[in-house]
Amino acid sequence: MNGPGDDTWLRRASADAPGRVEQTRLKRMRRIATSLLIALIVLLCVCTVYQAAHPWLVWIRAFAEAGTVGAIADWYAAVALFRHPLGLPVPHTAIIPRNQQRIAARFGEFVEVNFLRPELIVASLRTHNAAKAMAEWLSNRANSETVAGVLAESLPVWLGEIDEADVARFFDHAVVPPLRTVDVSRIGGTVLQLCTELEKHQPLLDHGLRMFEKWLTSNVDLIAAKFSAASKFTPAMLDTYIVGRFVNGVIALLHEVIARPDHELRRQFGEAVQELIVRLRTSPIHRRYGRMLLRDCLRHFRSRGYHSVLLEYLRGSVASDLNGKRSLLRSMAAGALISIGKGVARAPALQHRLNEWWLEVAHALVVRYRHPLSALIADVVKGWSAQEVSRRIEAEIGHDLQFIRINGALVGGATGCCCTRSQCFRRRVAAGVGIVSFASPAMRDRRVSCSRAVSIPARSFFSRSNTMRLLMWFQLRGP
Repeated sequence: MNGPGDDTWLRRASADAPGRVEQTRLKRMRRIATSLLIALIVLLCVCTVYQAAHPWLVWIRAFAEAGTVGAIADWYAAVALFRHPLGLPVPHTAIIPRNQQRIAARFGEFVEVNFLRPELIVASLRTHNAAKAMAEWLSNRANSETVAGVLAESLPVWLGEIDEADVARFFDHAVVPPLRTVDVSRIGGTVLQLCTELEKHQPLLDHGLRMFEKWLTSNVDLIAAKFSAASKFTPAMLDTYIVGRFVNGVIALLHEVIARPDHELRRQFGEAVQELIVRLRTSPIHRRYGRMLLRDCLRHFRSRGYHSVLLEYLRGSVASDLNGKRSLLRSMAAGALISIGKGVARAPALQHRLNEWWLEVAHALVVRYRHPLSALIADVVKGWSAQEVSRRIEAEIGHDLQFIRINGALVGGATGCCCTRSQCFRRRVAAGVGIVSFASPAMRDRRVSCSRAVSIPARSFFSRSNTMRLLMWFQLRGP
């Protein structure tokens, strides 16, 4: 059961908060408009009762009468959009509920045609330098650290969604095919060439000589035993002496090579390395050996199940880094984002290329998804109940419709006053013309027959014959 402690209830309450505000505004304006209609009806009744005693009430009565008609008409129009007025099934009422499906489809088409036009969206985006704005935003350390924090926090979640099968599939489809085209032999030759150019092969030789000296010192007895087994006709004491002298001589040679940078063995070692570099780069045999070595390494990686080991290592390393006070991943990501932002901010040409790329992406996205988006909008509206659609639309525009009711009452009242004024003017004109005799001296001077001189009764003033007489009278009185 939903209640104040339920998250669903809280989310629904938060989502309905704006709707409740609109409903409150609508009810308040509806009460005002209805109160105005009731006031006009009461005023009309009062003026009708007391007009005989107070003739001047004719103006207020005219205002109230026409205002009531206008208010009722606008009330009917406003209500007919959303429901049947007074619950009566009058034709062409409850327009929105009855036409929900058609309105939803037309609304989706309207959004697609008028808002999701690629040229319109691209033209709007082109007025903004999005690349520069993003670069300046990323140049701020606080912003970059925020983005880096979000990325770092999402990384464990992303790694948690990956399993061993995903790693194996990624390795087989994204790592192995490019590795198969790698020339291991040539790369090895390039690495050795770089080491020799930087004089890093000599320290490597020194390290190897020290390791060899350590091995000789640790295995003197083993060497003596092997020598004795190979030389059966010499006494054991002599074998030990010979082996000891041999080992000491080799160790002395090793010390000499280590101590002298210009030793002959170093030169020979350098020549051997250069020869190996040439073979690694050019020899088909070494190239084949390199491919075989790479194939064996990949096969070993697959057979030993290193996918899970790699995945667990990544998860553990990322979690350990992010749980620390000073995360290397966060700092590296923030530094990279700041560098990118500053670099883009200083390069207008790069900004232009990025903006053009962004506009192309936006155009492609709009072209691809404009129809699905409009269809989604139409489907969402179609999925609402007719009452829900009516309620939502009325909550949005009902406030303004109540103003239309108020304005209709006021405009109707003003129109009623104007009509009353027109009637009064017509009666005065009719009364004034009715006592005018067309047998006047002016008419005699203009040779008009006196037989046409008659009085025009006010009640038949607007008959066709009297209208012609009135026009003739105005014409004869002219200059």
